[in-house]
Amino acid sequence: MTDVAIIGAGVVGSAIARELSKFNCSIVVIEREKDVCEGTSKANSAIIHAGYDAIPGTLKARFNVEGNRMMDGLCDKLDIPFKRNGSLVLCFDKEKIGELEELKLRGEKNGVEGLEIISKEKALEIEPALSEDVAAALYAPTAGIVCPFIMTMAFAENACENGALFRLDECVRKIERIDGGYRIITDKGELEAANVVNAAGVYADSFNNMVSDKKLHITARRGEYCLMDKQAGALVAHTLFQLPGKYGKGILLTPTVHGNLMAGPTAENEDNKEGVYTTSAGLSKIIKEAGRSINNFPVRQIITSFAGLRAHEDKGDFVIGEARDAKGFFNAAGIESPGLTAAPAIGKYLAEMIAAQNNFSKKTDFTDTRIGIPCMNSASLEEQKTLIEKDPAFARVVCRCEMVTEGEIKAAIHRPLGATTFDGIKRRTRAGMGRCQSGFCSPKVMEILERELCRDMSEFTKNNKNSVFLTGYNKGGEKA
Repeated sequence: MTDVAIIGAGVVGSAIARELSKFNCSIVVIEREKDVCEGTSKANSAIIHAGYDAIPGTLKARFNVEGNRMMDGLCDKLDIPFKRNGSLVLCFDKEKIGELEELKLRGEKNGVEGLEIISKEKALEIEPALSEDVAAALYAPTAGIVCPFIMTMAFAENACENGALFRLDECVRKIERIDGGYRIITDKGELEAANVVNAAGVYADSFNNMVSDKKLHITARRGEYCLMDKQAGALVAHTLFQLPGKYGKGILLTPTVHGNLMAGPTAENEDNKEGVYTTSAGLSKIIKEAGRSINNFPVRQIITSFAGLRAHEDKGDFVIGEARDAKGFFNAAGIESPGLTAAPAIGKYLAEMIAAQNNFSKKTDFTDTRIGIPCMNSASLEEQKTLIEKDPAFARVVCRCEMVTEGEIKAAIHRPLGATTFDGIKRRTRAGMGRCQSGFCSPKVMEILERELCRDMSEFTKNNKNSVFLTGYNKGGEKA
């Protein structure tokens, strides 16, 4: 019997796995997709929130602030791109400046440091592109931006290196109580575990309700985004929010750690828990609302759009901890914004709770660091020379937009939990994330996958099993 089974390999599930791997216990992570970071964790704002928005006393408030404080050390150890760029909450009506004061007070109660209400003049001084309609702003210096893909993969890779087993492309169908734990039935077999951690995103209510009479109900809340080219990346330095409304923090505008500019999200309740589609109405709303924050919103620089689903539980707060009537069943449910920020703190909290309850001892040989994939685009000339001397593939550029080389793609394939899909390569190396959106590099990436993994190209997908690239051969016998 496995000591702990974790359902879901998003940022929260992977963070929990890493923290649990600090203890002497067996860990299995079950993920229905072919890779980690395929759900909500891949489609969000990539923001490390300061913590002024959550209501004091809630789990959102607690884990937001705790997670924010963990970021510098964690990202340094795990080689995760992270920057404390600070954020501004913009107010466009002098009569609503009091709402900024309320946010500031709320943040201070939550333990957020350095909050300040600044004037229109000061806001325009630090962000010259701001709209003249701005009346005042709440400045939060502890806010930041991160790469959510690398963050999730770093947690998962580090957990894997410390003994956690990841069972990818395996879907949990049912959970049953048995003596001493639970039986998890998947589309590939069964697994018995003494403890189960439910980190299943928008499906976490389904798994909780299989074993507990304390029912949860999660609504998928769809958020659409626009991503702009790096030519627009320097337009703003801080993350720009607008005064929050009923369904969240409104349309934001932010630089990314990779130099792009991003706007969004919308917030629409979605009946379909697979409904990650974009709409013309949603994208029009983003352009219109983001245009309130700055002058001359760079609509012609948009290179792609995408949508993600947030897991909104009816009570509006995170659901974290052991189910009262299901011993050994631990929820990490309803993890919507600020879930990315809170993930490290949630992982630490649940891992320590589970370890204490099961008397797991601490490892003496835990490896707490990770080295990321080399990046030729940001490496110094000396570093580039060293990499090329080690493997000439680092001199062969595959993705011209992002200057990603064959060496980097090979490294992404052969590292712990290595990439086996096109999107897996894309999120690990940024091949295909540039202006042409993989229009030129995708054939070469697929050829490298085929060669390095010794499988026919027709077996590879963009992401899930239904996203095939090749369906047969043309009349000349070539793959089509």
